Amino acid sequence: MNLSSTTTFTSLGNYACKAIEKNLHKTLKWENSVKKHKDPEALHQMRVGMRRLRTSVSGFGSHLDLPKSASNKNIGKIAKILGNLRDLDVLKEILENNYQPHLLDQEKTYLQIAFSSLSKQRDAAFSRVQKTLKDEAYKSFKNNLQQWLEKPRYQPLANLPIQQVLPDLLLPEISKFLLHPGWMIGTEVTESEVVISTELTPEQLEQYLQHQGEILHSLRKQAKRVRYQMELFADLYDEAFTVHISQVKIIQEILGNIQDSMVLNEWLVNIFKSDMNEKLSGLKTLLAVNRYQLWQQWQPLKAQYLSPENKHNLHSIIIQIL
Repeated sequence: MNLSSTTTFTSLGNYACKAIEKNLHKTLKWENSVKKHKDPEALHQMRVGMRRLRTSVSGFGSHLDLPKSASNKNIGKIAKILGNLRDLDVLKEILENNYQPHLLDQEKTYLQIAFSSLSKQRDAAFSRVQKTLKDEAYKSFKNNLQQWLEKPRYQPLANLPIQQVLPDLLLPEISKFLLHPGWMIGTEVTESEVVISTELTPEQLEQYLQHQGEILHSLRKQAKRVRYQMELFADLYDEAFTVHISQVKIIQEILGNIQDSMVLNEWLVNIFKSDMNEKLSGLKTLLAVNRYQLWQQWQPLKAQYLSPENKHNLHSIIIQIL
């Protein structure tokens, strides 16, 4: 179904088409640089572009008649392969910039074993990226989506004005974000009110992260999805909406840094086994201190988004479109 050329308003379909076109262009812009293996930033940008494209397809997909090769699932597979390579680059950057300068010379020397292992893993991950970008599945995704953009096809609801349907698009993802169980880690419910534990020790935090770290990571991923989706519509709202986007971005970054620290710690343990405690005790301590500091930064934001008043405010903002 094609939208009428006489449509004077911005329809859901037109808005979706522009979002997909923008994010596909950003993704493909970095493809050659990624293939040539010249710039880690190119990989980062292509991964972000693919993630944003996936958000666009996921958010609008049920109202579009997209080619099967450009499904949310297929885009997710490509994004994951790019992400696996990027994650290794992030581990290296964190080790080199955040921790290595603060270690004793003996630990710095021992850490070279980790860098050597990281280099081998990265070579394997990069080979997979190269293979993926040459595969017919990737070429089909790219070509079919570009052809669709030339003659987009929509479902009937796509004819409606974007302002009319936007709250219904945003609120489900935001509800998943606000009701995520990750908010409740380190809290208690007393007389129907959420009470945040303010005297959590570093040892207690490590126990929480050991048993509930995946839940916290899941909240971080939901924050990312919400942020990307909200950014699609920032031009349709006022400054109050933008403030919430900024706050969700901070939440995503803090929880992401906690996750990066946990992944790095686990990765090092897999390499050094029991020697981690003896040979890299300083690094292990630094990682734990970093997680505790990030947790303290997280608490005020957690309190804010557990507040009924803040939730009501966010809901009200979404309903009040410009």
